[in-house]
Amino acid sequence: MVLKQCHSRLKLGVNHQEKWSFEKPVWRGRHAGQKIVHLSAGTYMTARGLSTSIQSEGGKLLFDTHAVVRLFEENGFTTQQAEVIVKILVKMTTSNMDVIYSDMVTKVQQEIMLQRLMSQIASVKKDMLILEKSEFSTLLAENEKLKNELLHIKIQLADVMNKLRSDTIMDMNLEKSRSKELKIENEKLLLETRTEIMEMTAEQDRHLTQTNMKIDTEVAGLKTMLESHKLDTIKYLAGSVFTCLTVVLGFYRIWM
Repeated sequence: MVLKQCHSRLKLGVNHQEKWSFEKPVWRGRHAGQKIVHLSAGTYMTARGLSTSIQSEGGKLLFDTHAVVRLFEENGFTTQQAEVIVKILVKMTTSNMDVIYSDMVTKVQQEIMLQRLMSQIASVKKDMLILEKSEFSTLLAENEKLKNELLHIKIQLADVMNKLRSDTIMDMNLEKSRSKELKIENEKLLLETRTEIMEMTAEQDRHLTQTNMKIDTEVAGLKTMLESHKLDTIKYLAGSVFTCLTVVLGFYRIWM
């Protein structure tokens, strides 16, 4: 399928040759089945028989262009079309190799960079040693100073904490004593209130007893008075009845 598409595109390119500026490959020599083809400036291709093996040497891509041309011809391409395709492949591979090798370094360059890095590391180590020798004592002194300050702060904090603890304990003891005193005072007030209530209750009971006694005496007196009045009333009634009877009898005798 790919070969058919390339074939159709190359037919268009061959029919319009004014758009293409290709040069025919120049054959430099032939040595027992080995051909050297020059397609572009600075690009050399080596053809060995009909082999399509690819080799890379010194940043240049080497492969058998004649074998590739023969392969295209066997698949239905003309010689001109095959050469155009091979030329395009050469240009593409050359540009790709240039891009690839632009991001790569040689072993010599790598060794040079490694030596530079090693020298920089050595200089950094030397600077570190110098810095350590010159500033290590200062750092130790500052560290000791900070340790002493921290120890002093710890002592101050311990003193403050002990003072706060003692003050808190004293306040708690004072509050406890005050609470005890208030409790005792409340108990005293409660006892006094109870005694007062008991005295008031006793006095009220006494007054009630006296009142009951007075009421009983008065009731007894009233009863006696009622009895006496009752007797007097009976006497008066009896006298009145007898008087009425005598009067009635007197009138009866008069009429009779």
